[in-house]
Amino acid sequence: MSDKPQSTQTPAQPATPRKAATVMLLREGTNSADGATGMEVFMIVRHQNSDVHAGALVFPGGRVDDEDYDLAADTAVFPPLPGVDKNAAALRVAAVRETFEECGVLLARARGETALVSAARLRDIEAEHRSAMMRHERSFGAILAAENLVIASDSMVDFANWIMPERSAKRFDTYFFLAAAPADQVALHDGYEAVDSVWIAPATALERARGGTYQLRFPTQMNLQKLGFSATPGTALETARASKVVTIMSKQEKSADGKRLLRLPLEAGYGGELFLPIEAG
Repeated sequence: MSDKPQSTQTPAQPATPRKAATVMLLREGTNSADGATGMEVFMIVRHQNSDVHAGALVFPGGRVDDEDYDLAADTAVFPPLPGVDKNAAALRVAAVRETFEECGVLLARARGETALVSAARLRDIEAEHRSAMMRHERSFGAILAAENLVIASDSMVDFANWIMPERSAKRFDTYFFLAAAPADQVALHDGYEAVDSVWIAPATALERARGGTYQLRFPTQMNLQKLGFSATPGTALETARASKVVTIMSKQEKSADGKRLLRLPLEAGYGGELFLPIEAG
């Protein structure tokens, strides 16, 4: 028996993941500079000093705030949706809030109306409130109240749910939503948290990441791949409505030649189980 004292140190507990939400805005492709046709998704490039996904190409989104839960519980602001409880509603509020803040798209409508806010109305709302919001001088709830708006909770479709692995020091439990981009609203990065933006076909984003033009985190890579199974925004939205979201926490493995692979549940709909992260290729 060894005379060395036994360690009483217990293993560090995994960090508790924070709830977060992101929106994949979709539109029909145009004859853009990269020649893409068909469906395009809006993406932003995070600032290099961002505390989450610095420098990476991502979808607009962020963590759920306390006010998001309050707004989700207010039926005057968030019309109830069948099967959507307060926690799920807060995710949708956060997704709408972050999308407005980061790219100026507002998935909301005037109270009593069915159409989303028009481009002209949105320009006035942005001019009045967006800068103050980004400086944390005005809350999203205050903006909705001042403009008599309700969140278009029905405009978003559940797409995916990823929880960062337990080994991660900073963890997020992120919900991904699909939404058709309002036809007359212009998406543009905020210049603060996001330093660039692009409408891009999923396959083009993956190709450019493999070529080193963009950085992609693994969940973004895989959700682009899954999105690319659909040719049009309408098909993507219909497929998502008919699909069950399977929560994912990837597991790390090694291939026979020593490459790092990540395993996903087959039933999650990504077209397989073992995948090579682009940065590992």
